This record gives sequence, C-alpha cells and structure tokens, in this order.
Amino acid sequence: MTENKNIFEGPVMIRGKGTGFFKVPDAPDDAEDIVIDNANLNFALDGDLVKVEVFPKVGGKRQEGKVLAVLEPTHKEFVGTVRPAKAGRPQRYFQPDNHRIHVRPILPNATELDDGMKVVIEIESWKSPHVDPVGKITEVLGKAGDHETEMQAIIRSGGFSENFPEEIAQAGQELYEQKEEIFAAAIADTQGENAIRRDMRDTLTMTIDPADAKDFDDALSYKLLENGNYEIGIHIADVSHYVREGDTIDKEARERGTSIYLVDRVIPMLPEVLSNDLCSLRPHEDRLAFSAVFEIDHQAGVVSEWYGQTIIHSDRRFSYEEAQEVLDTESGDYCEELQMMMHLARIMRARRHKDGAIAFEQPEVKFVLDENGKPIDVVTKIRTETMMMIEDYMLLANMKVSEHINKLCKDAGNETNFIYRIHDVPDPERIEELAIFIHALGYEFNTKDGVDAKAINKLLKEIEGSPEENLIKVATIRSMAKAVYSTKNIGHFGLAFKHYTHFTSPIRRYPDLMAHRMLRKHLDGSRIGPIEIAKHEGTALHASEREMYAVKAERESVKYKQVEYMLDKIGQEFDGIITGVTDWGIYVEEKNSKAEGMIRLGSLKGDYFTHEASKYRVKGDKTGTVYSLGQEIRIKLMRADLEEKQIDWALVN
Repeated sequence: MTENKNIFEGPVMIRGKGTGFFKVPDAPDDAEDIVIDNANLNFALDGDLVKVEVFPKVGGKRQEGKVLAVLEPTHKEFVGTVRPAKAGRPQRYFQPDNHRIHVRPILPNATELDDGMKVVIEIESWKSPHVDPVGKITEVLGKAGDHETEMQAIIRSGGFSENFPEEIAQAGQELYEQKEEIFAAAIADTQGENAIRRDMRDTLTMTIDPADAKDFDDALSYKLLENGNYEIGIHIADVSHYVREGDTIDKEARERGTSIYLVDRVIPMLPEVLSNDLCSLRPHEDRLAFSAVFEIDHQAGVVSEWYGQTIIHSDRRFSYEEAQEVLDTESGDYCEELQMMMHLARIMRARRHKDGAIAFEQPEVKFVLDENGKPIDVVTKIRTETMMMIEDYMLLANMKVSEHINKLCKDAGNETNFIYRIHDVPDPERIEELAIFIHALGYEFNTKDGVDAKAINKLLKEIEGSPEENLIKVATIRSMAKAVYSTKNIGHFGLAFKHYTHFTSPIRRYPDLMAHRMLRKHLDGSRIGPIEIAKHEGTALHASEREMYAVKAERESVKYKQVEYMLDKIGQEFDGIITGVTDWGIYVEEKNSKAEGMIRLGSLKGDYFTHEASKYRVKGDKTGTVYSLGQEIRIKLMRADLEEKQIDWALVN
C-alpha cells in the first residue's frame, strides 16, 4: 500500500471483452473485487502487477477504480492465430489463444503468412490504451489445427520450451561423458570412517513405474532383518550430485520448475541425457541415489530410520501392471517380497485415512494416437493397487524426511529451515458453499462444527460408484486451498500430515532437488541462514507458479484431444452426465471420453426453461421437466469446434 490510502498495488484480472477486477490487499475475504472498466485499464493485461486508484463508492453500485500504471508485465510473448483484415480492422490482426488477453494486436508485417497460421508475437509498440498495439511475429508455429502446431502452442503459452538452449544441452553431454570419473569418486565416498555414501548394491532393489516411463526417479529395496522386521529403502535419484546449485543446468531447471506431461510427450525439466539416463535409476546398472531407509515392524511402524546418499543396483524394472500381475497370480519375480511390501503399504494407507487423509482418486483418460497424433481411441486409465503402493512409500519418505529435519533443527536449537509442500485448511465459506451443493445432490455433509477431513472422507466413501461421484470429487477439490511450496510450514490438510515435503521426484520437480540439497546440509550440520532461506522462499513461490502453468498446459492438451476425438462423430449419440447448469445452458460430460460440452437452453424445444441456481437445476415453466446437476442423460453431438475447443450437445428425448 502506498501513502495515498486510495492507491494500491497488486495483480489485475481481466475477463470477458476487457473488464478488470482488482482485489484490494488485506481486504476482508468476503469483500467484492474492485471493478475496472475497459476505458480505465490503461496498458494493463491480465495478470500484470499494477498500481490502482480506487474511486469512492457511489450509492449501491459496485466500487470502481482505474489502473494508474503497469508495474510489472506478466506476458513477454503471446501465442495465437493470424486473422484477416475485416470491417473495423483494416489490417491483419492477432487473436490470442489466451481468451483473457482482451487486445487484438495488428500485424503489419504478416503479409507473407496465410490466414489461420499459429504464431508467437511480442508487442512492438502500444501508443495508446484506446487503440490496438502493434505486434511483431517472432516465430511461426504452423497451421492452426495441426497436431504439432497446437501442442507447441500449448507449450509456449505456458512459458515453456521443448528444446534446451545449446549451452544447457552441451553441459548435460559433458556431465554424461564424465560419468565414469564421477562414479569412481562416489564409490570412494563409501570407504573409510568418514564415508558419506552407503553402498547398498547387494540389497534387493526394484523400480515400479508406468509401462512407458523413461525416467526412473524412485526405487524400493527390501530386506528381511534377523529380528523379523523389514528394512525398506526408498531410493531417489541423486540429481543433486550431478546438478550443482548455481551451475548452468541448475539455473535452467530452476526456471522451468517442473516437467510437463502432455497427451503425447514429456517436456523434461532436465536434459534427457540426465533425466532418462545418467540420473535415472535404470535396471541392471549401478546408480547414485539419495535414500530414506526404514526399519519397519509388522504393524508398519517405523522402528528406526537413516537418511543419506547411496549407491544402488536395481535388480528388476516392473511396470505397474507387471507387478500387479505378480501379486494377483501369486507367482513371478520377487513375489514374496512384493507381497510383504504390499501388506505393509495397506496398513500404512489404512492408518493414514483413519488419521484424516482425504482419499481423492479421480478417473483420468488416456488417448490412443495414430502416427499423425490424431486420437483414434480414448480409454480410462486403470489405477492398480501397485500404483497406490508406490504412493504409500513415497508419502512415507516425504513425511519422515520433513519430520527428521524438524527434529535435527530443534535438537540443534536452530530454526527449522527447509522446503515444504503445504496445504492450508479450506476457507469455511467455500466449504459452506460445497455443503449447499452436496445437499442439492441429495447427500448429507455436516459443516456446523467446522471443516473436518474425516467428514469429507465419509462423504467420498458414501458416493463411491454413484453417477455423481466424480462431480462431487471435483467440487470438493475446488473448495480446497491449493497445495504449494513454501519455507514456512503449516502442515498438509489433505494428507493430515503436520510435516510434509517433496523429496521423491528431483528429476521432474525442482523443489525436490532443493529438498535433497537442504537435507544434505542438515545432515552435515551446516547452518542455513536467513538470507539463504529468503532466496529459497522466492524459489518456492516460482516453483508453485510454474506448477500451476504446467497443470494448465496438461489440461489444455487433454481438452484439445477430447474435442479432436469428437470431430468425426457429429450426429452420434452418447451417455452423459450434467456437470453444470447456468442461465444460458446445461454443461454435460460424455461418459467415456470425459469431453464436456453444452446444451444451450434455447435448443430445448417445447418449453421455456428457467435456471434455479439455488437448486442447481433448470426447470421447464410449462411441463415442470427438470434437469439437475449429476443427472444422467442421453446426448447427441451437434458441433465440435477445434479452434475454440468447444462442443455443443443436443438432448436426446
């Protein structure tokens, strides 16, 4: 806040055709956002950090304001389509893919490009907020609608790049070529009284991952101890040994923040020579790891723990399905060991849920693509119990590492300096809105005594197998706070953990690499000072933001393929479920592909339908016919617009 009590700084949101919304810093949670009319937006675009003057409130009208200055632009480049000149737009112009960008830059130098080409532009000049800016094309991605063009557009819109700069690729190759010397030095670290690395190559070790995985972040080792307990090692790729803080590769990884998983490819955080080879815990090869090794009793309780860098040798690479088949048939490689690891994991899982961990498991779709990237089939991913077992052990490692850091710091009389994965308790108002929503669907959800994770779990158990199961799960997730990275620990509400970090995926998540480095410092007794922790907090905020963009890119790639999958199915009928009702239409999700589209209320013949918002339904004025949230209906595909990523359904009577 500035000296003038009516002037504030913060991000602006822009919706529709150019109406801004600004939340006054430190305003009450229930305070309405300030509205900024298009004429008062100045040069602001959605997400920009701006200085805003808030006008005095007039009567019963919503409070308004204006942008005085853009302090920090969010967008350096824009992805969109070249459009032809038309009435009111005498020059060819640029239509952004991001619908929250309300300007349409003119393209005076696009004469050699065909209309409908997807391009990347920068704003070259913008002389007045009341006229469109001038755009400069920096890259041509290809024709809009082509598979590769659209995937590149999604990647670039999130600020990501599929290719690494030459110096990063070269640095990765140089590391790979030095692997023999690096590994020899690591083996030397296992020798003598001051050894800093533990040799665990003689312990049975395996990886269990998706069938198409190329980067193996984690492995499990198993040993039956003489006292009858079990030694379970959770071994994580020792990326920190290769990628040193502040080096060329590290700076690129920090900027990227995360790997991205689109429908047809992975955009890795690290060069593939590292992520798929040097750091990856590949089978039948010695590999460097950072490990959490636990002695676990028959009740899946942790009796003792050890943390440190190791050398491991994976004896077997299982896919989830292969490991599940061994368990189901009670035969195959390492059957006895897998059975015991699963037994212990089931106990841990049950205990976690009893303690209040929320059991969110949503169906995901996977596309079968032809050689041109066109979706020819869509299947629901099968969630095997071996997937859950791996999650159980990763959760154990993440929780126990975080707890161990807390203990080390307390014992040393220091502040707890670490990187956490935190999840705040839900906002009571949002939970109350969720309760109203759930009651409208015919379920009980008591919020009188506040937010209770066990009540959420009880609800999720009750709706299992019902048509509206996924709908309620989505609504429940949306009512929650977002999990983020921070150096300030507040616990993890969704998992019911007081201490939690991300330690188990440093190949694809930068905060995990931070956790490895910080854990090493704590184990060595090194102090992490306030200047360093402040820097880490900035990195945590950046990583949270990059994760948000990555999730958005992943969802957009799925949405695009869902619409593309429907292109040749116009006129066909499907089973659907109503996922939303509004004044203008009914949103319906097709059951198999999960593709969502709309039935416009104006297309419903024979009656006039009114939206009853409080009951989450529309009702016919004459017939009394009702279409409610969660209702199963039969639908026909009327339109699939790939450019707009929109689907129109019609009701089948």
